[in-house]
Amino acid sequence: MKLSAASLAAALLLAAPATAQIVAPPDPDPLPPPLHAPNGRWAAKGWADRIVLSPAADAARGAAVAWRTDTRQAGAEAQIAEEIDGPLLGFAARTVAGTTAPIENENGQALYHQARFDGLKPDTRYVYRVRAADGWSEWLPFRTAKAEFAPFRFIYLGDTQNDILEVASRVIRSAFKEAGPAALVVHAGDLVAQREVKVHDDEWGEWTEAGGRAYAMTPQLPATGNHEYVDHILPNGEESRLLGPHWPLQFALPDNGAEGVKATSYYVDYQGVRFIVLDGTAAIDLGAGESQTRWLDKVLAESPARWNVALVHQPIYTCARPEDTEELKAAWKPIFDARNIDLVLQGHDHCYGRVSNPAGAEASRADSAAGRPQGPVYVVSVTGSKMYGLNDRADTQPVRAAENTELYQLIDVEADRLSFRAFTATGGLYDAFTLVRQADGTKRLIETEDTLLALRRCDGAAGPDDRPCTAEIKD
Repeated sequence: MKLSAASLAAALLLAAPATAQIVAPPDPDPLPPPLHAPNGRWAAKGWADRIVLSPAADAARGAAVAWRTDTRQAGAEAQIAEEIDGPLLGFAARTVAGTTAPIENENGQALYHQARFDGLKPDTRYVYRVRAADGWSEWLPFRTAKAEFAPFRFIYLGDTQNDILEVASRVIRSAFKEAGPAALVVHAGDLVAQREVKVHDDEWGEWTEAGGRAYAMTPQLPATGNHEYVDHILPNGEESRLLGPHWPLQFALPDNGAEGVKATSYYVDYQGVRFIVLDGTAAIDLGAGESQTRWLDKVLAESPARWNVALVHQPIYTCARPEDTEELKAAWKPIFDARNIDLVLQGHDHCYGRVSNPAGAEASRADSAAGRPQGPVYVVSVTGSKMYGLNDRADTQPVRAAENTELYQLIDVEADRLSFRAFTATGGLYDAFTLVRQADGTKRLIETEDTLLALRRCDGAAGPDDRPCTAEIKD
């Protein structure tokens, strides 16, 4: 039986003295070949798989779907109809043609298809299905957003990345189970590992399998992480990055992003909330920072929403790395402050950290107790198995932090309050707060502390679950 990277590290630590947390070893050179699932498990077949629903920019009036088939299904064809209580779902369905693009990798040749459903009615239940060579998919239901503000709940997931189906899937499925009628899901990047342990296409198969049909019935808003990019050597020998081939095929996202990064930046308006998705990797490594900065300011300035939420992979305030993401902080934090954004949801650090006041937890709690306004709330979270140790600011800057902990977050949106709850994989409440909008437009942050789990930290080589600590120290 092959062990995952996390399991192997844990097994090795059982025999090690309890002196310190894991320090990541240097990457081997050359890298071992990535693992590949046997028997063509993730190869394209004659039916549709990897079906993922996305919202239109105006989620009340549009949606889109992406799916994969084998090469016999030459064109993109979907059907959509208003949902009824009887069985004749296809009686009044309209057929929608879309776009098709090929992909070839370790699992052979396949086709990805996308179809966009325009002209939909707000607050209406629809069903859709997609075509493959061996027949139609099942009818899949979803509901469009209301045209005006209305309360709703959404799920926020950090990096899945490693051991997606083996380990992270239970967290994703628990989030859907506990959320009840979640309106949408936001992903903070590094959905897959790409460049690490497994074949890339297998990882995408695992990612879509982990969410199953829930990803096809609930709109998904993903951000790209650095692992959605692949290494690329320029003609002059310098190392660069290219967006992996799966991303623009697997997600039919709105085409309203920043110049130069329209495939990975976009915004969605959903029932009074504007979700703004940024590409931190392109900003840092590919020269797309300035265009996104201008776009971010414009999109926030023009936002008609009651609440504004930003989604970006690299955290402005880090919980694991010694230094913050200074380039993004310098460019985007002034805009977040000036435009009074509410939440900034992030990943990348493989730990949990919530910064409500950059001056630190003590200052944040003092402001909360006194009812003073607080600015944007920055959260980092992780869903998958890969763990990093907390940095030396974790005891003072974040109001709440954790290591060696998988989490999911449920966020409830109301007219004048936004309630945030972070749950561990087993459903324990780990962090919770409420932002309350006051009459003057400022926001008071109310902490929830008396019902929270104890802090989850490693103690040397000992983890918080009576297991070895697998949190790697970042330096």
